[in-house]
Amino acid sequence: MNHISRAEDAGDGNTEIRKTTCYMCACRCGINVHMKGEKVHYIEGNRDHPINKGVLCAKGSAGIMQHYSPARLNKPLLRSGKRGEGKFKEIEWDEALGLATQWLGKVRSTDPRKLAFFTGRDQSQSMTGWWAQQYGTPNYAAHGGFCSVNMAAAGIYTMGGAFWEFGAPDWERTELFMIFGVAEDHDSNPIKMGLGRLKARGVKVIGVNPVRTGYNAIADEWLGITPGTDGLLILALVHELMRTGQIDVDYLIRYTNAPWLVIDDPDASDHGLFARDAQGVAMVADRKTGAIISSAEPGIKPAMKGQYTLPDGRKATPVFELLAKAYLDPEYAPAAVAEQTGIAADTITRIAGEIADAAFKREVVIERPWTDMKGERHERMIGRPVAFHAMRGISAHSNGFQTCRALHLLQILLGSVDCPGGFRFKPPYPRPVAGQPRPHGGACADAALAGPHLGYPRGPEDLLLEADGETAQRIDKAFSWDAPLSAHGLMHMVISNAHARDPYGIDVLFLYMANMAWNSSMNTTSVMDMLTDTDENGDYVIPKIIYSDAYSSEMVAFADLILPDTTYLERHDCISLLDRPISEPEAMCDSIRWPVVEPDRDVRGFQSVLLDLGARLKLPGMVNEAGEAIYKDYADYIVNHQRKPGVGPLSGWRGENGKKTGRGDPNPDQLNRYIENGGFSMVHVPEEAQFFKHANRAWSDWAIANGLQDGPVENIFQLYLEPLRKFQLAAEGKIKPSPPEHHRARIQRCFDPLPCWYPPFYEDGLEAEAYPLHAITQRPAAMYHSWGSQNAWLRQIHGENALYVPGDVCDREKLSDGDWALVTSPSGEIRVQVRRMDAVNGSTLWTWNAIGKRAGAWALGKDAPEASRGFLLNHLIDELLPPKGDGRRWANSDPITGQAAWFDLRVSIRRDPDQSGGRSQPSHGAQRSPVGSGPDQVAFGRETAE
Repeated sequence: MNHISRAEDAGDGNTEIRKTTCYMCACRCGINVHMKGEKVHYIEGNRDHPINKGVLCAKGSAGIMQHYSPARLNKPLLRSGKRGEGKFKEIEWDEALGLATQWLGKVRSTDPRKLAFFTGRDQSQSMTGWWAQQYGTPNYAAHGGFCSVNMAAAGIYTMGGAFWEFGAPDWERTELFMIFGVAEDHDSNPIKMGLGRLKARGVKVIGVNPVRTGYNAIADEWLGITPGTDGLLILALVHELMRTGQIDVDYLIRYTNAPWLVIDDPDASDHGLFARDAQGVAMVADRKTGAIISSAEPGIKPAMKGQYTLPDGRKATPVFELLAKAYLDPEYAPAAVAEQTGIAADTITRIAGEIADAAFKREVVIERPWTDMKGERHERMIGRPVAFHAMRGISAHSNGFQTCRALHLLQILLGSVDCPGGFRFKPPYPRPVAGQPRPHGGACADAALAGPHLGYPRGPEDLLLEADGETAQRIDKAFSWDAPLSAHGLMHMVISNAHARDPYGIDVLFLYMANMAWNSSMNTTSVMDMLTDTDENGDYVIPKIIYSDAYSSEMVAFADLILPDTTYLERHDCISLLDRPISEPEAMCDSIRWPVVEPDRDVRGFQSVLLDLGARLKLPGMVNEAGEAIYKDYADYIVNHQRKPGVGPLSGWRGENGKKTGRGDPNPDQLNRYIENGGFSMVHVPEEAQFFKHANRAWSDWAIANGLQDGPVENIFQLYLEPLRKFQLAAEGKIKPSPPEHHRARIQRCFDPLPCWYPPFYEDGLEAEAYPLHAITQRPAAMYHSWGSQNAWLRQIHGENALYVPGDVCDREKLSDGDWALVTSPSGEIRVQVRRMDAVNGSTLWTWNAIGKRAGAWALGKDAPEASRGFLLNHLIDELLPPKGDGRRWANSDPITGQAAWFDLRVSIRRDPDQSGGRSQPSHGAQRSPVGSGPDQVAFGRETAE
């Protein structure tokens, strides 16, 4: 689909502006691309855009150098040497697509499980997931299991949403803001803008992070917490708030399962589950009479404590009673957690008081009537103005799911979820588990899956297991006993499981924007070995690898077939409400990218290539009855695809005349309308529906009308998570299916239905004296994963990385700035340069992530600082934990969701006796570059516009 660019006069008579969406990180800010002729002149922020309102960071401005990068791939490539060497020959697209169709077609006609299709930082997962579903492989997911699935899954299971794309702080009304484990690359422009507004109003900001950089550096108070103990700190705050009675009991009664009755019958198969009536509705006890009644009754006053007799004679206890017993336990007192967290007891007590003061003494009231889902009218909207934000820092631990749940528990106890001054949901959220799909497997030859791969299990009955009730259906073991609630899959386990042929081998590994041979894997060295390993016949253990990327990354060298992608300025993309939209709490928003520049190389947008392959493979939904392609390219798909009648990838300008929003027939002029509007659509949420979306009838009606949900969805916040209790019952042998014996103790320990804390698995059995230090990475504001390392402008900010070491550790190990040190873990050793730093937790080493590169990748010279002095901590991490007493090696992941636990790393450090070598180690040698090396000097200016 061709488009005439909608240009604006830039004021100098020589340039025009083409408005699109940035892709230099995952913020998805609006940008104005200034053009001279058909050359990009410079990039600035779009002031009309709902995300960034004109603000643009260094990454966004440097997008011009990303577009003109010498590392761009130029043509389809077929491997001509050994894997890892980087030897390729250029081929034509017809041959490339023919080979891919042949390889994929053979797998689909025999055993679709033998295709593992995984994507990295792709922002079109609703489309790639649909393609994989139509193909019929159960083995699809994106990068979330490697990134922050704990955050997303814990939020969905608890309250129907989470941080970042699911919701945002109420920057204009909050009176206290706490930020946990957030690096500078996530949602950076909105957070920076929000922090600026808080500073202008004098609102206190508390940063919780082992490292004081970025947001934590400008916080009014920094808590340099010990990695992996955030959950302990949060539950200590809960302890103090409950001890002093500083919680919103009315909020808990109205919007949570705090009053629901939990069955107390230790010998029964439903012990610990909710007592329900004949219609399956949870029951509560009347506060005055003790009568057992439905929780759905309007106007009830349920009991929150005590024990009650059910109609069948058994006993039951309200959730709140169990909650109070759990968190008033002395083990969560500030004095009990101070040493482990590294935060003084009096500090924890004081902050709990500050939270309570902001929530209850400075409440926000909006005189705006609204009606809840039970039909009760409220004359005003009352807010508890304490807001929290969190991300990967608390998520990437083996206790991360429960830590994230604990933070949501804290929010809910305060009554600060989707209220004025608190955390606010962004459309299409909230979307509780009741409105989410279950995962689907059951692959059959030449057939699509019955539903989407990824979903939210309600209990063991939803696991994807073979007939034996134990063996995983998926190659990554998602939705198995290894990781039952793995809502985003386990990308980091795909290659190691396929190499081990556990639970089976694969024939084709198909990757998109997933740099698995470098920083998108747990242990880089071992993954490269797995990708090149051969069997007893001399054949590669993973027979075929297809890879698509726009640039000559480390992963390119290990692929058999390369399908070169475009840059983000050369393609269509859809930032969709079906996937990862750009909404704000008061507006439903989505956006597009479109080709503001035509490719000057023989490359194609991956999504269009995928649709082409789908048509060649005759996948359902991609060809008509005559076997002809339904969609010409991705742009055609964006406009005409319907996930269900009237609902497609984009919400704006639907219907034949473009006058409908959310629901409506495809509009052939839809993309043009987006382009004319600056690349985005924005529709405001009605005032009555802007708060308490989880219980607001006006929100429900509006969401249904706009295609966000098909009907009313009950969203009761789940402080006590019944699906976790079901897994405990399975581990106790009381319900089927039951896990194998070796899983049972772990499930009983970790699947507590109330948020809990347990030490990271990596520390279990570890010699603490041998590995006394934690080691973590931070995301720099000016880089985003691997992409920035080819960018001439951004490399001047972060051309290499050092390991930052606390001052006391430097003194003990006699380390000075610039010294070379050896850092050792149970999995390996690296050689790095160190820098002294005191603004860091005293037992924590850290570095910038993804700066270190393999020589020859990204068109960098073999002696580029990223390759000679840069490094990764990945060489010290393993996909599997060290062997335990039972001889098994468990995944280095959260046992509930499978989230990669790469922040659990423990190490030791010592000064290298030999300070003469000026290079980091390990070194893997230079890979050949199919695009050569970039020039020694890159100058950008007048010549690009000529």
